[in-house]
Amino acid sequence: MTPSDTHVPEADPVVIVGMAVEAPGGVDSAEGYWTLLAEQRDALGPFPEDRGWSLRELFDGSRRDGFTPIRNLGGFLDSAGTFDAEFFGISPREALAMDPQQRVALRLAWRACEDSGINPDDLAGHDVGCYVGASTLEYGPPLSQFSHHSGHLITGTALGVISGRIAYTLDLAGPALTVDTSCSSALAALHTAVAALRAGDCDLALAGGVCVMGSPGYFVEFSRQHALSEDGHCRPYSAHASGTVWAEGAGMFLLQRRSRARADGRRILAEVLASCLNSDGRSAGLTAPREQAQTRLFTRALRSAGLRPGEVGMIEGHGTGTRLGDRTELRSLAATYGAGTAGEGPWLGSVKSNVGHAQAAAGALGLAKVLLAAERANIPPTLHVDDPSHEIAWRETGLRLARKMTPWPAEGGRRVGAVSAFGMSGTNTHLVVSVPDGHTAGAGR
Repeated sequence: MTPSDTHVPEADPVVIVGMAVEAPGGVDSAEGYWTLLAEQRDALGPFPEDRGWSLRELFDGSRRDGFTPIRNLGGFLDSAGTFDAEFFGISPREALAMDPQQRVALRLAWRACEDSGINPDDLAGHDVGCYVGASTLEYGPPLSQFSHHSGHLITGTALGVISGRIAYTLDLAGPALTVDTSCSSALAALHTAVAALRAGDCDLALAGGVCVMGSPGYFVEFSRQHALSEDGHCRPYSAHASGTVWAEGAGMFLLQRRSRARADGRRILAEVLASCLNSDGRSAGLTAPREQAQTRLFTRALRSAGLRPGEVGMIEGHGTGTRLGDRTELRSLAATYGAGTAGEGPWLGSVKSNVGHAQAAAGALGLAKVLLAAERANIPPTLHVDDPSHEIAWRETGLRLARKMTPWPAEGGRRVGAVSAFGMSGTNTHLVVSVPDGHTAGAGR
């Protein structure tokens, strides 16, 4: 039997009712994010000079030590250093001691509520969960070093406080968890939020991911591993992909049960058809992806969603532009989504070609892209792919790489998209959503 024959639709599915996004290129709204995608812009730019990083040593060091040269290019948030501390009732001294990831996540949580038509102040005391994907990225001085910020640094830099800060500020009474599975953190957080809503742990949930780099450490480490892009471009699924480019970003979503959303008069952005998560187990190396694990994940997600491969119109892949990562993902996608779809399978792409690899927030930016593409009935192109990867036979598998703005027609009154994120932790995530046809972006987004 096919997955569609065995699937029993969920009576009261989880839906997305609000969204907020920040991305490189000056993007501070969903509308701005769509403009960047539609204009096919590469938002990578020079390293910021206002963070106290030793840039000359950074660039010269990688060349001197024989690593992949670190180019003066990355994806950085223009608004990472801005924060209205007074608005959130936080003292200036405490705000400076806070990891910028706390500040950005708090700001986006507020905006995601507003996007859904909710006054965040009205959530006080209610069973609202908060699930944020994030990783530690070396912000501030060591705790053992006396400084002007001592006394605020533990709470300011603790990973778990990213979600706790939101819950405290908005007085949320539901669970508050920060999830770290490295580059799959955002989708792992969304998966956890969906499970919590289904279990009745909360009535409403904020979920997403955030990444702001407190140091250039990830560039140094990947330079040593020869896994940084050689020319400063992120080229997902390209035959000329030579490595990734690190970036920052954030996305926050508000989730609710469909019956409750309808009763509250909420605008439904999308329905979660499936959210799946697994591990590579013992792969070829601790950080090496595993094709069999990804294939199992995709197959389980399709079965859980009650879909055949050809019913998914768009896949926003992980697509880091690394040779091993892209090869593994493409083969897994071909084995699952390519089955029986020769010539008319899903369109594939990766927003990392526009904004770089936003690490723990990558899945959130990918999901936002899928939702916006479905709203506009157009799939934005993946950049820097003149020659698609030779690792799969594209025509035979049916997978199609979106290299120009591509119309996305509705099928059965909806558009179905999927988004993936894989962590170097070995944690793989895959989310499938359905966006109702005719939805248009709301005011202020």
